Amino acid sequence: MKSTTQKNTAFIKSEAKRLGFLSCGISKAGFLEEEAPRLEAWLNQNRHGQMSYMENHFDKRLDPTKLVEGSKSVVSLLLNYYPSEIQNPESYKISKYAYGQDYHFVIKEKLRELLESIRTEIGDVDGRAFVDSAPVLDKAWAAKSGLGWIGKNSNLLSKQVGSFFFIAELIIDLDLEHDHAVTDHCGSCTACLDACPTEAIIAPYVVDGSKCISYFTIELKENIPIEMKGKFDDWVFGCDVCQDVCPWNRFSKSHNEPLFNPNPELLSMAKKDWEEITRETFQAVFKNSAVKRTKLEGLERNIRFVKE
Repeated sequence: MKSTTQKNTAFIKSEAKRLGFLSCGISKAGFLEEEAPRLEAWLNQNRHGQMSYMENHFDKRLDPTKLVEGSKSVVSLLLNYYPSEIQNPESYKISKYAYGQDYHFVIKEKLRELLESIRTEIGDVDGRAFVDSAPVLDKAWAAKSGLGWIGKNSNLLSKQVGSFFFIAELIIDLDLEHDHAVTDHCGSCTACLDACPTEAIIAPYVVDGSKCISYFTIELKENIPIEMKGKFDDWVFGCDVCQDVCPWNRFSKSHNEPLFNPNPELLSMAKKDWEEITRETFQAVFKNSAVKRTKLEGLERNIRFVKE
């Protein structure tokens, strides 16, 4: 006979699959002991640059029971965003995760549905949904839940599907069966360290966020440092280099989420189209896209920096 805990766990995992998530893993909510000193050192060394929000809620970031009162389980979920087609290779590039609609909205909706199903099936379950916009260490929880290991490029990697996926979680007040972490399969490979255009991966498993192309093109609001000239390899919003070169990403399969499909115009845009982009084109091509975060002015700044 299956226990109630087993039945509830199986139900949540099958619902996650029905909603289109790649995989679902579960951990006991509690203090992240191993991550605490690492996060503290990373912040003390100013590896987060101007992302000052990383310093906020330090205790909540390490302990979800402080974030969601009464929480017992962290349900981690992965959602694939690997596209079936990519941009014109001769053009300026944006991260593949930004091709379609802003993932925050797409995933939040799926998490809302998942929580509704849990309440309908199991009863009065309290909790909150998170998609990388709150003080939750997504990758640490996903690794703890057995969904992959944190690679040398500091991304979560999976032997089955690589790393082109979003990570989200439900933190709920329900006891569930817990999964176990998997082993690291980076081995002696240094492909990501060798390929990083700005040498942001300063040591295996350590990324200096303030040197990353994604940081410069999305988070940094002022002028991009002149010493980065010529190092952006045509990236104008985010960067996928450390994922593109990772051997595990040869197992990436294209997603089947229609909302992540790009505007066809994006795929065919040439450099000239980017350089002459108007507000109308920006609004049309990036309607509901994560690229809106930089605003048109930010995107123009990035294009100028890469072009000059």
